[in-house]
Amino acid sequence: MREHTIIFVPHARAKFRKWRFTTLQASLLIGTLATLTLGGVVATILYFDTTFDRRQLVEIQQENAELRQVNKGFERSIRDFGGKLDEYQRQIQKLAIVAGVSELSPASDGGIGGPLSIEAGMLSGTGETPVDGFGPGAEAGAGLDPMEGSLALLETWADDLGHDMTVLQERFDERRLRISRTPAITPVKGLLTSGFGYRTDPFTKGRTFHGGIDIVAPRGKEVKTTGDGFVIKTGRVQGLGNAVYVAHGYGITTRYGHLMKSTVEEGQRVKRGEVVGLVGNTGRSTGYHVHYEVRIDGRPMDPLGYILDSTSPD
Repeated sequence: MREHTIIFVPHARAKFRKWRFTTLQASLLIGTLATLTLGGVVATILYFDTTFDRRQLVEIQQENAELRQVNKGFERSIRDFGGKLDEYQRQIQKLAIVAGVSELSPASDGGIGGPLSIEAGMLSGTGETPVDGFGPGAEAGAGLDPMEGSLALLETWADDLGHDMTVLQERFDERRLRISRTPAITPVKGLLTSGFGYRTDPFTKGRTFHGGIDIVAPRGKEVKTTGDGFVIKTGRVQGLGNAVYVAHGYGITTRYGHLMKSTVEEGQRVKRGEVVGLVGNTGRSTGYHVHYEVRIDGRPMDPLGYILDSTSPD
């Protein structure tokens, strides 16, 4: 309870002032001022901090809105891409039927497929397949972020379609090669005078087997190879006179006989429609014509089964 006195003395003649107070009162005053000062500081800090947090919150909300727009656009892109992949898959299935390919990836087997779906809940980790009817890699989206799961599925799908396209390309290349090598045209336009099979021999008048067809045409008319291949023989052949043999691969060979002369050499590569000789009357022949044979693994086949155009001049 010790007392203290504060006295204010003015310079001019005036009444001075004094205040008397105890230690307790001084302590209470100082404590009150300290509390108010501290409160003011804290309030100021909180005010600026709150203002900063609000500004940050507004910026974050704007960024979230922008990200949502970007996300929606990305989802649309993924959905469109999934639809395109589905259409490609359907086209691959049709091409596979044409090409006779059966070893495609599971996603390309008939009866499955569908547009990609990334709607809310479809990839929420519920264990449901995120893509309707999707084949390989469907489990890849389980437990993943929707966007990440969709990208994983699209990547798997695209890889499978890429593999299928490679298989189809190889098969079509093989078929294109085989088609180009298979005899398919008439070696020379003319009149068919003798067919394939047994006939009366023009010299002996006996019944003999004719291993090809005879096409009458003017002397010196161009004789063309009926498929891509390699010339394996040219020159004189007993019975056929000047002849050309062409190997087409796949066990297929063709023969062109009674030529006036050949225009190719052994080992030469020829394309369908390329001239290999000229119509003649050499060898065992009764007039100007071409003897044409098609052989599969050495066995003579009816050449008419390998002619898609007509033998007539028209």
